[in-house]
Amino acid sequence: MNMNAHPAILRASVAADGRLISADAPILALQREAGGALGEMLAVPALAAVARLVTRLGIMVSRPVVAAGLTHDVDMWVRARPDAGGVAMAIVDWRERPAAGPMGEEAERQASFAASAEGWIWQVDPAMRFTLCLPGEGPDGALPDPAPVAGMAFTRMFTLLPDADGDLAILGAFARRQPFERQHASLRQGGGAAVLLSGFPLFDAMGRLMGYRGHAAPDRGHAAPDRSDEAEAATGAEGAEPMVGVDFSRRLDRSLRLPLGRIIANADSIAAQMDGPLRPDYAGYATDIASAGRHLMALIDDLADLQAIDRPDFAVAREEVDLADVARRAAGLLGVRALDRKIRIDPPDMDEAMPAIGEFRRVLQILVNLVGNAVRYSPDGSQIWLRVDGDEAEARVTVADQGPGIAADMQDRIFDKFERLGRDDAGGSGLGLYISRRLARAMGGDISIESAPGQGARFTLSLPTG
Repeated sequence: MNMNAHPAILRASVAADGRLISADAPILALQREAGGALGEMLAVPALAAVARLVTRLGIMVSRPVVAAGLTHDVDMWVRARPDAGGVAMAIVDWRERPAAGPMGEEAERQASFAASAEGWIWQVDPAMRFTLCLPGEGPDGALPDPAPVAGMAFTRMFTLLPDADGDLAILGAFARRQPFERQHASLRQGGGAAVLLSGFPLFDAMGRLMGYRGHAAPDRGHAAPDRSDEAEAATGAEGAEPMVGVDFSRRLDRSLRLPLGRIIANADSIAAQMDGPLRPDYAGYATDIASAGRHLMALIDDLADLQAIDRPDFAVAREEVDLADVARRAAGLLGVRALDRKIRIDPPDMDEAMPAIGEFRRVLQILVNLVGNAVRYSPDGSQIWLRVDGDEAEARVTVADQGPGIAADMQDRIFDKFERLGRDDAGGSGLGLYISRRLARAMGGDISIESAPGQGARFTLSLPTG
């Protein structure tokens, strides 16, 4: 058996909370293959287990360890000891070998992503924003032009297409934290090329969802969508100049999203100290810069939506949607953020259904906003409920929380542009509810609120049933 050995001692440093602070190149490569990065939770389960043991017992631990990479296993001897409030690791006798035995279905899928003959590799965080994009090895492995940048929303790169049953495989997988395959999509730019998306979830050593890593390959079974109608609308009746809406979106991409994405990526690299040690306060400044950048990126997305829905020709699709199913999906997408604050989201039961008429992705956008607001303004350890009901003419889904509530004289204002009712946190732009109500009304429905100070809030989305 051909085995690759590293004769030198490899070292790594793990913080008391489980974050990988520093690591020699082979260890860092293993961390990245496991879906982690420098400065993030140690994602290699075998090494994370040793670090937790040392932290809990406060003694040195020395033992053999086997860690699995994407295409190989690593045999090593780990010596770990408490050090400056964290754990110092020294790894000797590092030996790489082919994975023992046949790979399981999931491992085989992950290996195929890493060594794909065509297409390119992407990775997103739990908020569905790009954190990594790598070209593939084959002739079709080049990144699209323009390529996604760190911080860009996943749906700004891809238009997701439903299957024959009207389902989106990627959203169901995200809700259940499971792998997905054969999600049809098209690139929003560069000619709208058809692509197939596949992906699998990434978890840290504590079992928390870190995001998804996946593969985008040419979809040879589908032609690129016909955009002639879009082109005609974009150039106007005489075909001379693009409409303000299309030009505005392009300017956002070129003037704001791309440079802001680079700022976020560079700030993340500085905070992770990838180029060398850094004073803790400076690393903290970089983390603040990245966080502020992501907030601005979310504001840009809201502005793009605002511009679109305020156009006189804005329209939504009419399709059958299940409000109970969409509510479960929204709860799944926000579950990790709620779990961080010990907030429980109680979605509709799996056997519940509430058919309505609307545009699936817009309904999901509304519910993600409503649930996200409930999480943001609810106290730690509280609960959020999603309930559905309806009659022959109208279907409804209600998001109820245990937050501070909203006074009666403020309940109309909360749907105004940029209205945040005096809230001074950095969690929102003040556009989410305005956009959500406009979308609901464009689909023939509405959003209403019931609340009182100190008694939480109940936001209800209603849509027609036919």
